[in-house]
Amino acid sequence: MKAAQILKEKVSNKEPTIGLLATFHLWVELVESAIAQGYDYLIADLEHKDHGHALVADICAIGRMTDFPILVRPQKTDVDSIRTAMDLGPCGLLLPMIEDAAMLDEVQQGIYLPPRGNRRPGGSGNMWVSDFYYDNWKTEVEDDLVIIPQIESVAGLDNVDAIAQHEIVTALGAGPYDLAARLGTLGHPDHPKHREALDRLRSAADNAGKAMWRIGDGVALRREGYHFICAGEPAVMLYRLMGDVAKAIREV
Repeated sequence: MKAAQILKEKVSNKEPTIGLLATFHLWVELVESAIAQGYDYLIADLEHKDHGHALVADICAIGRMTDFPILVRPQKTDVDSIRTAMDLGPCGLLLPMIEDAAMLDEVQQGIYLPPRGNRRPGGSGNMWVSDFYYDNWKTEVEDDLVIIPQIESVAGLDNVDAIAQHEIVTALGAGPYDLAARLGTLGHPDHPKHREALDRLRSAADNAGKAMWRIGDGVALRREGYHFICAGEPAVMLYRLMGDVAKAIREV
């Protein structure tokens, strides 16, 4: 799983590692555009919109053939949902609303074959392996998977140390919008309570020897010392660019 290895190496080396989260629109050419514009990974978001399994599988196949990391954010993190997401062929998962280590134990059942888990592989995800022996699955898929649990609730914040230290976790992720809503600080990103929560997540990641994944203003995040960054949602970025272009023309 070379794509995952490339992504993990960049994160491990603390290189600026920049990605996109495709929530509103997902299309094949987006992968080509992301590669051409210097992005390091793309996440197909299935939590908030069903882009269709066939399209997501095609997106993952392109990533597989070009060694470009494609991750999936599933709608749920139960075993069946994780197995379905894995069968689409991503090189990793962004896990929404993880609140304790037990939830990651269940995820582990969906990403690993027996004896470490209970996955029954199928679909496009089978294309990752050179042969279908257990050792092929373990060394060519499972050992390289990129797993990022998002902390988006007070319960997740309370259990963040155990979550960060879980064996399947590659990097700890923040879900700043949902977390702010549950902290009562939505719309106030500089609120002391919100900043304290994010500092708590970062400390837990550091203590576990894991990177911290953040989504938001990439320039500001880089200045704060983050290197594993999601620059935003492509459709929103296009929306803003369209507005900037129209405004610039009218101001001539």
